[in-house]
Amino acid sequence: MRVLVTGGGGQLGRALARVGARGGHDVRALPRAGLDVTDAAAVAAALDVHRPAVVINAAAETAVDRAEARPDRAFAVNAIGADRVARACAARAVPLLHVSTDHVFDGLATRPYGEDAAVRPRSVYGRSKAAGEAAVRAAGGVVVRTSWLFSADGCGFVPAIVRAARRGDPLRAVVDHSGSPTAADDLARVLLALGDRRDLPAVLHVAGEPAVTRLALAQAVVDALAAAGAIAPVTVAPASAATWWAPAARPAYAALGGQRLRGLGLAPPPWRCALGRAVQTLARGR
Repeated sequence: MRVLVTGGGGQLGRALARVGARGGHDVRALPRAGLDVTDAAAVAAALDVHRPAVVINAAAETAVDRAEARPDRAFAVNAIGADRVARACAARAVPLLHVSTDHVFDGLATRPYGEDAAVRPRSVYGRSKAAGEAAVRAAGGVVVRTSWLFSADGCGFVPAIVRAARRGDPLRAVVDHSGSPTAADDLARVLLALGDRRDLPAVLHVAGEPAVTRLALAQAVVDALAAAGAIAPVTVAPASAATWWAPAARPAYAALGGQRLRGLGLAPPPWRCALGRAVQTLARGR
């Protein structure tokens, strides 16, 4: 299957190229320098040149805090760019899988969000992604939401905990934020499995299970480091989200339910084994 990936230089784009190659797919992962999704002519040309069987739109402006100061950039990529990719795909009858986020929700739930839950973003980033979702759905594309993405070659929470633990820094993590950690390679595998199906609902959640707090995820990271012999066993101290100020609001509860995915015969990916592998790679300094 020939797959065109926008945002090919990002964490998920690299995972799609890596996993796709192992699975025998012809993955054309175009980084931002190779395809600006805000340029409608460039998007149309890329589809005409590569002639993919499916497009996976992984292009996104994901700097959540920076988006508060630069909403123009967030909306350009996450909303306008998504719209241009979706329209180009629709014009050529090319299926589109558009990757979105738990940040479209308000975080006030007490059980995993279903696909039909009300979209109520609380940040510029969340609003830009919600606008992109609306554009994709209007053009007939499929929205795939995920949560708390991690990998050994990415950035974010998991690598930050690894670095802090290896430096011997005091470790604290928020106990009152929960979500669904998702390995980038696992998400890539599911996206590629969905790529040649035509029975998909308009919105799907693909996120790791079980849901955990940031504190529990941080403890799992340091436990994996200790098991690999990279650090001595250590306990991560709990902290309240109220003590961690950031420009953008995060959903306090960001777990995503996977019932629709199960209905397609696919399982939400368990994250613990993938986390252990990512931590071991990070501990080796790769």
